[in-house]
Amino acid sequence: MMIIADRARTRGFIPYSDLVAGIGAIQFQPHEARFFHFLGEISEEEDAAGRGMMTALVVHKEGDMQPGPGFFELAKRLGRDVTDIEKCWVAEFKKVHASLGVS
Repeated sequence: MMIIADRARTRGFIPYSDLVAGIGAIQFQPHEARFFHFLGEISEEEDAAGRGMMTALVVHKEGDMQPGPGFFELAKRLGRDVTDIEKCWVAEFKKVHASLGVS
């Protein structure tokens, strides 16, 4: 998804609400089940292509500033070690950046 990849190229994150606002073809709400399913599909496809879970860059706008629990549930299903969720998240963040040639 281009909006996430563009943010990755600047080594940035994107809040769920900003991502929803940036999607024009489909209307979502930031806490909607369809949106979470959409994000899961993106991460599964990107991971299958060897580029990591791209939605590691999609985070809460306030509070912990990390991906939500669905990200970590998917990470576990994809075989990631989620005993330390921050370590898991940072590893995926780095893998996404490496796949885009961002150092």
